[in-house]
Amino acid sequence: MRFIYLSLIIITSLSSIKAQTVYGLKDCIGIGLERNFSLRVARNSESITKNNYTKGNAGYLPSLDLSSRYSGTLNNTTQNLVDGSQTKTNGVNNTTANAALALGWTIFDGFSVQTTYKKLGELEQLGALNTQMSAENLIANIISGYYNYIQQVQMLNNMKYAMELSKERLRIDEERYLLGSSSKLQVLQSRVYLNADSSKLSKQFEVVRTAQIGLNELMAVEDLGTEFITKDATIDVIEQFIYEKLLEETLMRNTSLLIASKNKVVSEYDYKLIESRSYPYLSLSSGYSYNLNTYSNSTNKNQITNGMNYGLTLGMNLFDGFNQRRSLNNSSIEIQNKELKYAEVEQGVKADLISIYNAYTNNLRLINLEEQNVQTATENLDIALESYKLGSLSGLELREVQKSLLDAKDRLFSIHYQAKLAEISLQLISGNIMAYYE
Repeated sequence: MRFIYLSLIIITSLSSIKAQTVYGLKDCIGIGLERNFSLRVARNSESITKNNYTKGNAGYLPSLDLSSRYSGTLNNTTQNLVDGSQTKTNGVNNTTANAALALGWTIFDGFSVQTTYKKLGELEQLGALNTQMSAENLIANIISGYYNYIQQVQMLNNMKYAMELSKERLRIDEERYLLGSSSKLQVLQSRVYLNADSSKLSKQFEVVRTAQIGLNELMAVEDLGTEFITKDATIDVIEQFIYEKLLEETLMRNTSLLIASKNKVVSEYDYKLIESRSYPYLSLSSGYSYNLNTYSNSTNKNQITNGMNYGLTLGMNLFDGFNQRRSLNNSSIEIQNKELKYAEVEQGVKADLISIYNAYTNNLRLINLEEQNVQTATENLDIALESYKLGSLSGLELREVQKSLLDAKDRLFSIHYQAKLAEISLQLISGNIMAYYE
C-alpha cells in the first residue's frame, strides 16, 4: 500500500509538471506583441494616420455632390376686388422638384495641397514611430519582468537551501540532545531559526507569484493567474558593449530622437501652409440641374428647367487684419520650440546612455566580486558545519556563517538582474531592443 501511495504521488506530480506552461523569452515577447492592449491601441492610432494619407484628404481631387429636393405649397386665396366683389380659391397646390449635380475643384491654392500631402506623409511616419516606441517599451518591460521572475525564483531556491541547512542543524542538535551532549535550549533555538526561514520562504513564494502575475499582465494573458515556468533558470549578461558604438547607434536609431525630428518637420510644413495664404487661389465649379414646377391653378400646368452651369473663381486675400503675420510669427516660434525640444531630447538621451553604461560596467565588476564572495562563503559554511558537528563552533557562529552565504547569493542574483536591466536599457536606448526577438 505504501508503494502504491508513493507511486500515485509521483504520477500526480509528473502530470502537474507536464501540464504547466513553459515560456521562453521569445515566447513572452511574441505573446505580448500580439495581445498587449496598449500596443493594440497604438497600432489603431497608426492605422488612422495611414488612412489619412491620401491625395483626396490633401485636396488633390475634386468633389462631386448630388442633391435633390421635393417641396410644395397648399394655399387658400381670397381676393377682394375694387367693386366690392370677392373671389376665393381653395386648395391651390403647387409643387417643385429639383435635382442637381455639383462639381468643385481647387486648381491652385498657393501650394497648400502639395504641402498638406507631404505633411500627411510625415504624420503617417510619426504614427509608425509612436507604435515602434510602444512596442520597444513593451519588449523592454517584458524582458525585465521575465528576468525578474527568474531572479525571484533563484532567491526562492536560495531560501529553500536555507531551510535545508536549518533542518540539518536541527537534526544535529536533536541527536546531540538525545545523546546528552547538548541542551534543550540549543534545540529550541535551532527550531526558532527553522521557523524563521520557513516564514521567509512563505513570503518569497508570494513575491514569485506576484512577479508571475505581473508578466502575465504585460502579455495580456486572459487568465492572469496562469502559472508557468521559464526555459531559462539563470540570468546571462552580454559583456561586449562598447560605448562609442552605442553612442553612434543611439544618435542614428533612438526612437525618441526620430520622433522629435519628425515633429520638427511637421512644424515646418505648418509654417508653409500659413505662407500659402499669400498666394492667389483658383477654383473650378460646374454642375447640372433639373427643376420641375407644377401648378394647380394657373395657365401653365408645369414648367421644366434643366441645364449646365460652370465658372472659374480667381481670388486673393489682400488684408486679414494682420492675422497671417501673427500666425507666421507663432509658427516660427513653434519651429524653434521643436528644435529646442530635439536638442533637449538628444541631451537627455546622451545623459541616460552615459549613466546606464556606467551602471552596466560597474555591475559587471560587481558580478566578479560577488562570485568570489559566494565561493568563499560556501567554503566557510562547509568548514563551519564540520566544526559545528564536532562541537567546536557555537550555534550563533554557524548561523552567522550560514547567513553570510545566503546574503552573498542574494546579492549575486540581484547584481545579475541589475546588470541585465542595464543591458536591456542600453539595447532600448540604442534602438536594438528587437535583437531579443530575432
